[in-house]
Amino acid sequence: MAARQPIATAPKDGSKVTVYWTDGNGVMNESIAQYRSAERLKALGGDVDPNDVGWWAAIDGHTQKKIDPTSWRPASGDDDDDG
Repeated sequence: MAARQPIATAPKDGSKVTVYWTDGNGVMNESIAQYRSAERLKALGGDVDPNDVGWWAAIDGHTQKKIDPTSWRPASGDDDDDG
């Protein structure tokens, strides 16, 4: 597993990464998330609300939440396959 890195170094190109963030109860969470820039949101169509820009994580199958992660690592993939 890749080491955690500061969130400032995370890709903001819409790719999904694993992020670490603290919820309102002070509990540390690990989630798959992606950064949504104003440009990316605008490209999807419609008006862009500045409050929609930032990191978003899927909380369950029906809910997404804007979060403020502190660190990240590449999302798990097939990179641990020994071939």
